[in-house]
Amino acid sequence: MKSYISRIILGVFLLSTQFIFAQHLSKSQFKVKGNCDMCKERIETTARKAGAKTAVYSIDLQTLTLETDNTASTDNIIKKVAEAGHDNEKFKATDATYEALPGCCHYERDLHAKPLENHDHHSKKENEFYVKGNCESCKARIEKAAKDAGADSAEWNAETQTVILNFNSEKTSSDTILKKIAEVGHDNEKYKSNDNTYKNLPACCLYDRNIPFGETNPKVHTEEGTASEHADHNQNNITNENHDNQEKQIEGVIVTGSKAATSLSKKEAGLVFNIDKKELLKAACCNLSESFETNATVDVSFSNAVTGTKQLKMLGLDQKYTSLTKELLPEIRGLASAYGLNFIPGRWIESIQLTKGGSTVTNGYESITGQINTELLKNAEKPETSLNLFADFNGRAEANITSVSPINDKWSQTFLLHGNGTFGDTDMNDDGFLDRPKGTQLNAAYLLNYNDLEKSGLGSHFGINFIKDERTSGQIGFDKKIPQEKQSLYGVGIDISRFQVWNKTGYVFKGKPYQSLGWMNQYTYHQQDSFFGLRNYSGKQHTYYSNLIFESILGNTNHKYKAGASFLYDGYDETYLTNNFKRNEIVPGAFAEYTLTGLKYTLVAGARIDFHNLAGTQFTPRLNFKYDFTPQTILRLSAGRGFRTANIFAESQQYFASNRNIQILQNGGNIYGLKPEIAWNYGASLQQEFKIFGRKSTIVADFFRTDFQDQVMVDLDRSPQQLTFYNLDGKSFANSFQTQWDFTPFKNFDVRLAYKYYDVQADYIDGRREVPFMAKHRGFVNLAYSTNKNNNGGFWSFDTTLNWVGKQRLPNTSSNPEEFQLPSYSESYAVLNAQISRNFNKKIRAYLGGENLTSYYQKNAIVDFKNPFGNYFDGGMVYAPIMKANFYVGLDVTF
Repeated sequence: MKSYISRIILGVFLLSTQFIFAQHLSKSQFKVKGNCDMCKERIETTARKAGAKTAVYSIDLQTLTLETDNTASTDNIIKKVAEAGHDNEKFKATDATYEALPGCCHYERDLHAKPLENHDHHSKKENEFYVKGNCESCKARIEKAAKDAGADSAEWNAETQTVILNFNSEKTSSDTILKKIAEVGHDNEKYKSNDNTYKNLPACCLYDRNIPFGETNPKVHTEEGTASEHADHNQNNITNENHDNQEKQIEGVIVTGSKAATSLSKKEAGLVFNIDKKELLKAACCNLSESFETNATVDVSFSNAVTGTKQLKMLGLDQKYTSLTKELLPEIRGLASAYGLNFIPGRWIESIQLTKGGSTVTNGYESITGQINTELLKNAEKPETSLNLFADFNGRAEANITSVSPINDKWSQTFLLHGNGTFGDTDMNDDGFLDRPKGTQLNAAYLLNYNDLEKSGLGSHFGINFIKDERTSGQIGFDKKIPQEKQSLYGVGIDISRFQVWNKTGYVFKGKPYQSLGWMNQYTYHQQDSFFGLRNYSGKQHTYYSNLIFESILGNTNHKYKAGASFLYDGYDETYLTNNFKRNEIVPGAFAEYTLTGLKYTLVAGARIDFHNLAGTQFTPRLNFKYDFTPQTILRLSAGRGFRTANIFAESQQYFASNRNIQILQNGGNIYGLKPEIAWNYGASLQQEFKIFGRKSTIVADFFRTDFQDQVMVDLDRSPQQLTFYNLDGKSFANSFQTQWDFTPFKNFDVRLAYKYYDVQADYIDGRREVPFMAKHRGFVNLAYSTNKNNNGGFWSFDTTLNWVGKQRLPNTSSNPEEFQLPSYSESYAVLNAQISRNFNKKIRAYLGGENLTSYYQKNAIVDFKNPFGNYFDGGMVYAPIMKANFYVGLDVTF
């Protein structure tokens, strides 16, 4: 009996001991670097051998979660993990151990932590969960959401980025509470907030979504301010490291990181490049036309030798086939096509989203080769006013003032002011003509933002913009004030007035952060009065655009859809010489788009139908597909249709500075007697990441083909004295291949190399020919280096870009006298740009740069420049720069 009782007592004692020890298991989490399943097995096995009761490693979060009793030292466990080859926040593996790992295990070694014997790592409690936030408003929102979901109490800690929950498990669960917290905009370890919900948080609440859980606290010091409206794009797949370095201090560990100036989104099904304002600071970037000098995707060139304007080309086709939007609203189109790039100052731009190939149907039907969207400055945690002064050595000067400030917790505003003037007579090729026009521009905008997402789910953005631009060009000495008929010199005058007002209003349904309704409206008035020698051209355009979008899910967030309706009105009134052309385009439309998200793939399928009063009913399908073979290997496919109506006068003004007669071969259409332009675009791209020099490197190769079903041909070959427009009869296509390699040979030094091949041909009246002014081969090199920041935040930056352009087919001028004939093909040439900038601190930056440092320029850019009123005069045959090297200086001051 005693033996039986003693056995019971011993059993109870042993069970009690196990229970006591079980209750004293503690859970902790550490940042540990790894790259694959082999890493996961090695880390977990090492941790368990070192004394951990359980060890779970997350490759995605780069975290190791340990359960230990009071006999095991977490420091010893983490040290053993480092000895096995894996850097962590306390200990760093030796170089020899790291190099001995299998190739697939070579993670990026950007966690430069030193052994810290007294490092007090935060150990999560059982009822503690990672929740991201940024300020006191976040704290209040998180704790209120938790209580609304049934928590008895909730305490969010900004330093540890965790919330401690107390709740009755019979009434609710941690999953329910964390889901509710995500629904109000805060990512956590179990649920991710909807992108729209996150973007509509107040500016002060926009936390960094790219930092893994457990690595964020209010000691983080960044130079970037708040996230932009498109932060969900900018956080993905840094393709190169722009070293405007940020230091993140995490409980004694200093982590040095950087944010890309240009990034390629891994999440997007389409090929979308996000260009940050830091990228724009690498060059002069006085306006949008100069914003792509360090970008390999977009080709920038002078349109003619008289007006000095620049044009963009993408996928081997003219700018008119790319949808150019501002705040996702139609911007550079219609009468603004020729000079609209000059109307968006570079210092106003917060970010640019560049989509190659078919873009979403929600933004309209005009995109054929892609879309370039510009977002203006409108986010700041605290009031910030900046002044930019710029001048070059040839008489151009400009000033920009930008002011972004919160009014209260719901309202914020932005003032944007730009003025420029060109006062010098620049004639570098001694032909008697100005290489660029003289004149002035005044440009002012006001933006007002409202955000009450937390309470009412409502947000709104209002903007107004006014532009007055006056330019004079032509022969030196031309006086615009003297009537044309009394002039002995050839002159060009361009006066433009432009006014815009727009609003974007959105509503997120309460309790359904995945469901929203947005309505965009914009009115634009554009007027141009101009003359080119003895030829007059004037035009007025009234445009009203409206777009209503509803977004929700089908069952769960793996199945999303958008549906909506749009309306576009364009009223045109143009006069060329004595001919008047009037038309009204009225286009109601409807669209739908479905997004399917799988573990390794994303499919976006959309279609829209538009009822054009002049072009007829148009059906526009588009498809984008992304497949992740691995996290480092991504394939994208796209296909889609686009259509547009050609504005033949506004889009061909580069040829007005000539004595070509305009001829329109009408084909029964309702727009200048011509039919609309319709094209299909197909694309494929492969994105591959790998390690070189111990750092991440990315290669992107893409191929796109554009096939025109109908096109308005601009024929310069029928006669050097004639410009002929007619509809395509046959085939017209553009093949575009590009490969780009971004890598970092050593710290703070970024390299971008690219090669492009174009094959662009069309069936003209007299046969198939290459489209003129399009080089088959192009090369691109961009180098960027910056020094480390000093104690005041100061550093130097050095940027240089080399563009090599192969030979181009030139229009046929064989019927001209020999001295006025052009060769069949141009020479190849190279253009070198460079800039040095010095940030003295966070407030003051000065820069010095040079454009076309190779000083290559097109000799005799103007055909028969000595006789501008004769039959052979032509200023539109431009294939290269028309100015030699030009130097500039600038100053940025932030208050």
